[in-house]
Amino acid sequence: MKLDMATAAPITTPHRAVRVRQVALPSEHGGWAFLFEPLVAGMAIAFSSGAPWIALLTVGAFLTRQPLKVLIADRFGMRNSARAGMAFRFLLCYGAIFSLGLAGTLLTVGSRPLLPFIWVLPLALFQIYIDASGQSRKLIPELTGAVVMSASIAAIGLSANMPLANAIALWAIFASRSIASILYVRERLRLEKDKRHSRVVPTLAHVAALLLTAALAYFGLSPFLTILAMSVLAYRAIAGLSPGRNKMKAMQIGVWEIMYGTIVVLSVVIGHYAGF
Repeated sequence: MKLDMATAAPITTPHRAVRVRQVALPSEHGGWAFLFEPLVAGMAIAFSSGAPWIALLTVGAFLTRQPLKVLIADRFGMRNSARAGMAFRFLLCYGAIFSLGLAGTLLTVGSRPLLPFIWVLPLALFQIYIDASGQSRKLIPELTGAVVMSASIAAIGLSANMPLANAIALWAIFASRSIASILYVRERLRLEKDKRHSRVVPTLAHVAALLLTAALAYFGLSPFLTILAMSVLAYRAIAGLSPGRNKMKAMQIGVWEIMYGTIVVLSVVIGHYAGF
């Protein structure tokens, strides 16, 4: 008996189960610290009626990137319709959070606090382009992402009528801290894996961050206490890339970076209220 090919059931290749975490949450764990450090510091020293809304739109924008990246990589459902559908739903959810934060900001404090976000919009668009080209793990997008997320503290400062120069100074502190730390962590991980690495680049980045903070403090735009925090980070980078370092796993390095970031936040907050 011959098999009727016209009536035979089509053979389909089932898709692997879609993991919600891979669609809904960013894969770069360090990004969470760079997101919340400027937000926490800004809310602590320049709280206003618009600050929670600015924090909400910042978190919404940060979360939106992952499902959008999944959609782009998945060619909007051409490879896995189930994954694309889930990513689209999360994109709508996060977009609603962003929109709510944006509306609350405009209604409570107007549009002026949004200036830092407008200034970094080209960098945000560059992030989307990088995600579309599958190069989000490269160094440059990580650095630009840190600059974009650090803009939140300037926005919160402006919402509390902080002078523009002071708001930009706070932005510079957290952007320089993030950039230097990204360079350090990348080279530290390469060192722990016995790969070719550089000690010069992270060290110079930390020295530059330290000098920048010192200059801002000298002109009254930053607490002097933050100079001490940046000095601690510089020492950590030099010692962490030295032959006599204590070897660490990636998770340990990440935990320590959260602690170092907390030191920077506390130095800004305590220095602000203590006046030094």
